[in-house]
Amino acid sequence: MEREKFGSRIGFILVSAGCAIGIGNVWKFPYMAGQNGGAIFVLFYLLFLVIMGIPVMTMELSVGRASRKSAVLGYKTLEKEGSKWHIHGWFCIAGCYLLMMYYTTVSGWMLSYAWKFMTGKFDGVVSGGAADVFGAMLASPAEMATFMIITVVVGFAVLNFGVQRGLERVTKFMMTGLLILIIVLAVHSIMLPGAGEGLKFYLEPNVENVKNVGLFNLIVGAMNQAFFTLSLGIAAMEIFGSYMSKDKSILSESIVIICLDTFVAIMAGLIIFPACSAFGVSPDAGPSLVFITLPELFINMAGGRIWGTLFFIFMSFASFSTVTAVFENLIAWPIDNWGWSRNKSVGCNVFFILITSLPCVFGYNIWSDLHIIGARDVLDSEDFIVSNILLPAGAIIYTLFCVIKSGWGFDGYIKEVNEGKGMKMSAKLKPYLTYVLPVLILVILIVGLIP
Repeated sequence: MEREKFGSRIGFILVSAGCAIGIGNVWKFPYMAGQNGGAIFVLFYLLFLVIMGIPVMTMELSVGRASRKSAVLGYKTLEKEGSKWHIHGWFCIAGCYLLMMYYTTVSGWMLSYAWKFMTGKFDGVVSGGAADVFGAMLASPAEMATFMIITVVVGFAVLNFGVQRGLERVTKFMMTGLLILIIVLAVHSIMLPGAGEGLKFYLEPNVENVKNVGLFNLIVGAMNQAFFTLSLGIAAMEIFGSYMSKDKSILSESIVIICLDTFVAIMAGLIIFPACSAFGVSPDAGPSLVFITLPELFINMAGGRIWGTLFFIFMSFASFSTVTAVFENLIAWPIDNWGWSRNKSVGCNVFFILITSLPCVFGYNIWSDLHIIGARDVLDSEDFIVSNILLPAGAIIYTLFCVIKSGWGFDGYIKEVNEGKGMKMSAKLKPYLTYVLPVLILVILIVGLIP
């Protein structure tokens, strides 16, 4: 059976960008920038996107497009006979499952908050009460499970229609909506009285801010954020390479995807920092920024119900675009490896993800005493394994596979990445890709494992 392809170039770009654009852009990036001194952190973040993000993305997409297969068979198709690179493919699949075991719950939180603002649940909440709303949600396994189930069932229902009629069509709608919403929200935040200080902190480099954080901490934080925002290393991107055409060079398409991803992250900062400044709230609130700090702002803002609804619809689009993208990987591998029909793969995956997502839901209430890795709860433990181990280790393996002779080899990679119209990767980058890039990613891996 011929492998399905995207119906259009814009479809491929929006789906791939949708996979990269997620909670990391619009939740983690603003609070990381807030904690690391603002503008100079942003500049380092952009630098590491160019020198790390783009090369690794081209490698993952190249393996997918050259093999026309998902994780395990992608390696098997390109590796030398008798080698074992494909074993990493199974770790990629495990990583995608583990990611969805907690990402579906957090995506459900976004949906729950959109519903709360839309239906006026925040209308009667007094200043200082947003933390109680968040706490009540976490304490309710029924509420969390309901929105997690909606996320899982709707996500797989979309994908049951296939790549073009399901994933591509719905993602085009969501990403268009996301981009419109983020521009509207950013313009509104910038126009708030007192927004200027937040813009200055975010966009004007300030050495004093760096001194407070420490340059090394800032650089490592920027490197981490630039790398993790793209979800590289667990074949989440490779699957879309397997569906893409050969008309455009992979380097050109990777740059477009990363520019879209970066646009959303930068715009998220333009929403959050001016609003924090306008209402006298610290922008370094950490993970609580989205669920406690921002709802407090909306409660005290004119038309806050409307702006809160729009913001969390935007957040829901961002998280759901990642969910559907990774779900496609989970659907594709049994089809490729065992010849399953799409319907059978969807059915089995729905059941499996629903069951395995429950520990994360229960980890905040009936299983709140459960700690898997040290003092980490279920969600943090699952996130630690994916973000701190599987993503960086996987990216190192993809990099080595594409540049060393015992893997696919640099000649095969450079030929694939440059096929089609558009920008070309220079063969002169081989020493950097072979000796420097793996070391940079290794730094992320080591730092991520240090308590």
